[in-house]
Amino acid sequence: MLHHKMANTLEISLISDTEYKSRHSQPECGYGLQADRWTEYTIQTMEPDNLELIFDFFEEDLGETVIQGDEIPGHVGSACLLSSTLGESGKSAGILTLPIMNRGSRKTIGKVRVDYIIIKPINGFSCDMEASYAKYWKPRTGLDVGHRGAGNSTTTTKLAKIRENTIASLKNAAKHGAAFVEFDVHLSRDHIPIIYHDLTCCIAMKKKMETETLELFEIAVKELTFPQLKLLKLTHVTALKSKDSQVSFKEEENIASEMQPFPSLQSVLELIPEEVGFNIEIKWICQQKDGVWDGNLSTYFDMNVYLDIILKTVLLKAGGRRVIFSSFDADICTMVRHKQNKYPILFLTQGKCDTYPELMDLRCRTTAIATSFALFENLLGINAHTEELLKTPSYIDHAISKGLVVFCWGDEANEPENRKKLREYGVHGLVYDRIYDWMPEQPNIFQTEQLERLKKELPELKSCVCPTVSHFNSLCNCNSSLIRARMAESTTGF
Repeated sequence: MLHHKMANTLEISLISDTEYKSRHSQPECGYGLQADRWTEYTIQTMEPDNLELIFDFFEEDLGETVIQGDEIPGHVGSACLLSSTLGESGKSAGILTLPIMNRGSRKTIGKVRVDYIIIKPINGFSCDMEASYAKYWKPRTGLDVGHRGAGNSTTTTKLAKIRENTIASLKNAAKHGAAFVEFDVHLSRDHIPIIYHDLTCCIAMKKKMETETLELFEIAVKELTFPQLKLLKLTHVTALKSKDSQVSFKEEENIASEMQPFPSLQSVLELIPEEVGFNIEIKWICQQKDGVWDGNLSTYFDMNVYLDIILKTVLLKAGGRRVIFSSFDADICTMVRHKQNKYPILFLTQGKCDTYPELMDLRCRTTAIATSFALFENLLGINAHTEELLKTPSYIDHAISKGLVVFCWGDEANEPENRKKLREYGVHGLVYDRIYDWMPEQPNIFQTEQLERLKKELPELKSCVCPTVSHFNSLCNCNSSLIRARMAESTTGF
């Protein structure tokens, strides 16, 4: 049980494979601790520097306990957490171990681990309610989402022909009818939001002689500034295990600018057509259940500062574009949901699968728990791994019955038969590679819907036989300037 002082509100959420209880007050003696259940306390306060949290621990089976004086039946000890302790750490998120003190003797009888996050408003930006799509979704059949743009070009069995997460790759997917393009965002050392999948990259030292063996080094992207990243001769970290790693390097100076790695988030927002939606995955370090950290990075940026930079870039530059955020980190999803109200969030989960190792965080170990988490954090939905969804389609039905949007990702989605099944199951968005293999050059569903609306509104378009928006804008002689103006005036929405 948890008491509080100087707090405006206190809410408790519980999640497990089989249940979720969200945003309510606790019973008098709290909840029993369970290894397979996540208990979350949410406190909103106007005085974050004057907060005192007391965790009381009770025996679960009180039997015929006799109350004496002011004793609390079954009470065995307490642990105290002061907001000043969190302030001393200087971190937005972390883990604390608190001693549990016996009520009578004041001796330490145990310890309790507390995972915490501190969510602050976006620094230097005020959100309003002019437009909010955080929980809005227009029902549509499974939307095509270009994975890393036109596809994975580094680690899948059938590599994309265009380098992933580049302007060229995103444009290619958009040209072939992708409703959304999915890409990965994190920060360079000088706090520039950049597009790149991995937290680390592979570089080489300059050879003194041509006969020397090329020596490769893995380095964290966060250790390099944006100008340094743009100058890299780059290869994927898998080259460290390759016997022929020299072949993996490309002469970046000979590659067209739109094919260059590490484009900035701002340039992507400015150069990709606004009719194409963005599924922005916010990268963060993940710990596996065996204790190993992603990229061997156990420390990272301050979470509030990190998100403020990324969110402000999107909020200021996205215009009328459809944007969905997603992340494998549950705390990132919670923070994005609370920091802004304009764009929705999907919780990414790999669930139980053979492809990837199990993660430490209980909240993302299974699709069922991820669904419960999305519900009690009031997220738009989940983005689940296709391997688990194809094995257990009931996960899709359950999530949709609870009002959640379901996207899916994974190599299985690259197979047309699997995509057909997933669409029949009701999945809202399919993230897959090499969209150009399956879709001809064409407008996406949003452009087609917009064109149909315009045909109903403008009588002069009814006799026009041009099939696409692009024809109207470039070839058609029937009032193309009027059409462009009306398209610019129309609201995007979701």
